[in-house]
Amino acid sequence: MLAEILCSCPVLPVVTITDAAAAVPLARALLAGGMSAIEVTLRTPSAFEVIARIAGDVEGVVVGAGTVLTSRDMSAAEQAGARFAVSPGFSANLSEDASLPLLPGVATASEVMAALEAGHEMMKFFPAEAAGGPAMLNALAGPFPQARFCPTGGITPANADSYLRLPNVICVGGSWLAPPDLVSAGDWQAVTRLAREASRLGRSMSAPAALAESHKP
Repeated sequence: MLAEILCSCPVLPVVTITDAAAAVPLARALLAGGMSAIEVTLRTPSAFEVIARIAGDVEGVVVGAGTVLTSRDMSAAEQAGARFAVSPGFSANLSEDASLPLLPGVATASEVMAALEAGHEMMKFFPAEAAGGPAMLNALAGPFPQARFCPTGGITPANADSYLRLPNVICVGGSWLAPPDLVSAGDWQAVTRLAREASRLGRSMSAPAALAESHKP
């Protein structure tokens, strides 16, 4: 299921919403631009309500919880309606207790090894730009051909393609799709325009095709 979610579009919108009233119109605006999955970060008091509103009122969008740090976070996110979870780093305890499909964060070869040992072939590469960017991901491809990444952190429309061209990248996480000024202003047409532009990003081989190609014997 996690692979299908991540392969559904080249950019996974990463949103932080302080006002739960903006949740549904924001999700609908992103969906209108071609984004069928949304990661809602657990960085505001309204995060669980935001997840619940999107899960309950926006058909066609799969909502996940980001910045999941503990099993308690994951349980609350699941009860709110989240379908997947994203953590900024790798925790063996969180992985073992996960009640949702988990995309754990990694930034080093050691963390990739630990995540693979725990059964995760898909990981969040975070913070992408600070951790070495495309060059680091290219270096990780050699020793870890089975690992697939969603780079997040410092990704912009200007550098997204440099990540998406890599065969071990499924998608990128993008916070630029829901900038606070547009959300506060309720400028949903502008959000849809950003989402539509992001949906055109990518490489010549689609993520699902690349994934299948990499698993050929």
